[in-house]
Parts: sequence; structure tokens; C-alpha cells
Amino acid sequence: MSKVWAYLKTKYFLRNFFGAIGVVIAVVLIAFFSLGVYTKHGTGIPVPQLVGLKIEKATALLDEQGFEYKIDSVYILDKAPGTVTVQDPDAGTNVKEGRVIYLTVVTRLAPNVVLPDLHDVTYLEAVAALSNYGLKVGDTTYAADIARNKVLQIKFSGQVLKAGDKVPKGSVVDLVLGNGAGASEVEVPDVVNQDLDAARVAIIGGNLTVGTITYQGAITDSANLVVTQQFPAKTDSTSKVSLGTRINLTVTQAKKNEQQPPH
Repeated sequence: MSKVWAYLKTKYFLRNFFGAIGVVIAVVLIAFFSLGVYTKHGTGIPVPQLVGLKIEKATALLDEQGFEYKIDSVYILDKAPGTVTVQDPDAGTNVKEGRVIYLTVVTRLAPNVVLPDLHDVTYLEAVAALSNYGLKVGDTTYAADIARNKVLQIKFSGQVLKAGDKVPKGSVVDLVLGNGAGASEVEVPDVVNQDLDAARVAIIGGNLTVGTITYQGAITDSANLVVTQQFPAKTDSTSKVSLGTRINLTVTQAKKNEQQPPH
């Protein structure tokens, strides 16, 4: 062992040892600087700002500066078609000439979306659901239905849609909602030859209003009256009237049926 230590301390060994270290360091430095020169480390062409440009202008700029490019498309609501929305590498990045620049462009054709089932949901629920599908709500109209503010129909360009129909994403659809009042017209009751109290019940029960009551002839018993005429009357041409319509009545004294007691 003492001979080994003695040898390690000799000038011959030390000279060879440090010489080998120097060679290794020189090789590493040469490789590092050679790689930097080969790859043009720290130098290059800055990528231009392309986001927000029309694709025609962006590609012309890349061609001018010697870049290659690949284009992908995506549909974005409220973004102008043909506009660059994403670029990779980012603007200002130094890259070698001929580098491929990846662009994402807003497509000109909106993809179709499937209309969800919105029948009988509320207006607010319908707006939220349509927004999730990339659709907008346009005009809102009301139709007679007891379901207030519930969706009765969905229309696109005047056509009634049903669940499962396809429309372009970003489209504006119109909603028809219930007004909560039910039918706007009701049947005219026929109350002629009914007693006045029964006629009142029939008129009010039909969502109509008892109008003017005209008494015909001598009235001796106001609790015993019969309807002889009504206006409007139910006819073949007039079978329905608007809600709340006044029904005017003409009444007369009812004739009492007197039975003779048996002898």
C-alpha cells in the first residue's frame, strides 16, 4: 500500500492526472461551443404577432419571413371567422428559419348542435340551457296556456323546432311562452229558459261576466225569474267569445205550475 501512495505522489502520476482532467474539460468546452454554433444558440428569428390577424395576412407574413405553418380550426361564438386566436410558439419567441408555426383559426362554418328538450321548462331554465348549447334567445312571445312563463314552442327562422333538431351553433331562436291565462276564448253558454240564478252560475263559471239584466213584463216575484233572451247568444256563427265578455240577459216572471190537490 505504501508503494501505491508513493507512486501517487510522483510528478509523473500528477502530470498525467491533471493532463487527463484538462483534456476532459477541453472536450466538454469544445462540444458545448460547437453545439451552440451549430444550433445558433441564443439567436434566431422572432415569431411575429399573429393572434388577432386574419389568416390570409398571418400566412403572408409567415411566408415573407421564411416560416412554415400548420392551421387548425375552431368555432368561437362572437369571434369573426378567419381570425387567428392561438399561435404556437408565442409571439417574440426566437426560432430557427423554417420552423413550423401552429395556428388556430375561427372557422367560417358553425357546427350544428342538437336542440335540447325544453318543453314546459321555465324561461330562465330555457335561457340557461340554450346558452350551454351555444344558442341565443331572440324574440319572446306569449300564447294562451295555463302554464305561465313555461316554454310552449321554440322557433328558428319562423319554423317550429322539436327536441333533437339540429341548428347551427350561435343561432338565435325564438321562444313561445304560456301567459298563464289559459284559452283566450271560451264557449258561449246557452242560458235561455233557465232560471236567473242558474244562468248567473253558468255565466260566471264560464269565465264570463253577467251584463245588463232587462226585466220584461210585470215582476211580482224577483226570486222566480226565467231567462227569455241573452246577448250574445250561442249560434252556429257565434260559439265562442273572449274571456270576461258581458252576457246581457232579458228575464220575465216564471209561470208557477200549480197542482190541484186530489179530491
